[in-house]
Amino acid sequence: MISLRRIATFLVLAVFSGILLANSFVIRDIRVEGLQRISAGTVFAYMPYEVGDRVDANAAAEIIRSLYATGFFRDVQLRQEGANLIVSVIERPAIASISFTGNKDINDETLREGLRAIGFAEGRVFNELLLDRVKQDLKSQYFDRGKYGAVIESVITPLERNRVAVDLVVREGRTARIKEINIVGNESYKERTLQRQLSQSTGGLFSRFTKEDRYSRQKMLADIETLRSYYLDRGYLQFDVQSTQVSISPDKEKIYLTMSVKEGEVYTVTDVQLAGKTIVAPEDLFPLIHLRRGEPFSRKLVVRSAERLTNALSDQGYAFAKVNPIPTVDEENKTVAVTFFIEPGRRVYVRRIEIRGNTRSRDRVLRREFSQLEASWYSAAKVNESRERLLRLGFFDKVEINTLPVAGAPDQIDIEVSVEEKRSGELMAGVGYSQSGGVSLQARISEENFFGTGKKVSLGFNTSDVNTFYELAYTNPFFTVDGVSQGFFLRYQETDTSRISGSVTIDYVTDTGEVGVNFGFPITQNSRVTVGGEVEFTKLKPITSSTSSTRVTDFIALYGDSFTNYHLSAQWSYDTRNRAFFPTQGSRISTGIDVAVPGSDLTFWTLNYSHRSYLPVWESYALSGRLDVSYGEGYGDSGKNVFPLYKNFFAGGPGSVRGYQAFSLGPRD
Repeated sequence: MISLRRIATFLVLAVFSGILLANSFVIRDIRVEGLQRISAGTVFAYMPYEVGDRVDANAAAEIIRSLYATGFFRDVQLRQEGANLIVSVIERPAIASISFTGNKDINDETLREGLRAIGFAEGRVFNELLLDRVKQDLKSQYFDRGKYGAVIESVITPLERNRVAVDLVVREGRTARIKEINIVGNESYKERTLQRQLSQSTGGLFSRFTKEDRYSRQKMLADIETLRSYYLDRGYLQFDVQSTQVSISPDKEKIYLTMSVKEGEVYTVTDVQLAGKTIVAPEDLFPLIHLRRGEPFSRKLVVRSAERLTNALSDQGYAFAKVNPIPTVDEENKTVAVTFFIEPGRRVYVRRIEIRGNTRSRDRVLRREFSQLEASWYSAAKVNESRERLLRLGFFDKVEINTLPVAGAPDQIDIEVSVEEKRSGELMAGVGYSQSGGVSLQARISEENFFGTGKKVSLGFNTSDVNTFYELAYTNPFFTVDGVSQGFFLRYQETDTSRISGSVTIDYVTDTGEVGVNFGFPITQNSRVTVGGEVEFTKLKPITSSTSSTRVTDFIALYGDSFTNYHLSAQWSYDTRNRAFFPTQGSRISTGIDVAVPGSDLTFWTLNYSHRSYLPVWESYALSGRLDVSYGEGYGDSGKNVFPLYKNFFAGGPGSVRGYQAFSLGPRD
């Protein structure tokens, strides 16, 4: 928009130029005076007249208007010298630098990005009108953050070569907080009940982090829709938010919100029907509809019922099925009849599954996790299940699956799988300290996706005052094409319980070596059984001291100090987590038995149960629950039927039961 001052200047110059160019003439030459940074060619490019054209007073006005429109010039004058046209200009200064002072809530780079978006940047022509727009834009950014008392001022410093330095001085002020939220017109539900539905509130213990007590127009619009949904889900079809009022205190630090609502009456469901092409038997579809005759109408139940119907059709191969709920409202009786109109479309099968983004993992590593197969009917449930199986591998940060129609083949689709690989290898070395184990040195190299084959290999050691541990392990999750896994391990561990800080255990030393192999068999998509065998070599040594427990010396006297035990084990596991690392829903359950079989120096068995559950609570946050149960005892009729004392179960410490000293919970002498 052109300012009044610019219009006035233009009119004065036009009149003045008209006097100078009272007589028309043919331009023999054009000269430009006053240029500093802008080239004469730029001026000629914007002039509507050139050498050889005839100009008069009207032409002078047109030339001035064209040059002013470029925004490059603060003043433009024309004069005639014989047949020569002289253009005299005063350039606007260029912006040499832009600096910010006083901004804390928004960093400099964010502010600069906003200024560049509206054309105010270093090297550009300085324009006072654009500077005013910049100030308003910066104020808007602070208003969006609840700082309604923000003041933006500018300091312009002239520099040599017709340049200026722009310093934007910000006084942010304090963030305005919501002091009150009032809802009027509600009769069926208490005001406090409705306030709890809103994303905005008057604040609480965690408001510093959630920022729920900061007003924004976007949040207000979202809260209006939240209230509307709340009432529509309870049968109030005529509910409406009639007005909203936002007031701010004189000090611009307190905000008062008022929402006026009209509830209307409750509408009940009189009938639920299916229409259209019911490819799937109606008796299989009606249980998926959770609306009930005689109960209040609920938009949420209608939407979720339509989604369940769509998924049921998708699982039968109708990938592009549509279910449109059509309510028929009886205003007189305040009732609603809902008809779910089904458009199944064509039944389609998967032509090809294309995998993208796997720069490391081989295609077959991903394809063997797919429940949905090529050349088979499409199933939405199998596709979702395949995505979860890929995420549970732990190889990918992101897995996206899209269905693409095949041109010229309406009964076929392609499935595009896009993955984003994560680092599956780990090289770790470190020094640590714990209250129970003292100083520890550790190093480990592991690869969960060895050379992109999906095989797992690890080699590491951990040594501390209490334990010295070495391990080599290998697992092939697809030893056969049917998903049977194979693994083996070598371990060595030396434990000195007398070195446990504040030890409440009896003192002894064990040297243990283990070698074992195992095989896993898939039972369902989420469960498998693993069986294995292991040979364990153990050397038990007492600690020579006046405080040594007689349990150790008596045990050695009865059974010896060296043991070779042969173990057979079986474990059942069930995994429904949505990803391997940082899951937010699902659970992982495992239970197993380990038996030191006859022929071992000691015959005993142990039973273990472990349960981890994850419950989503808010966005990417989840509650986690954990239960571990273990039991063991000796068996058989020989003198070897004893549970070895070095196998006793103990708990306590930050890794198990917090609040108790490490190894303090368990059998006591």
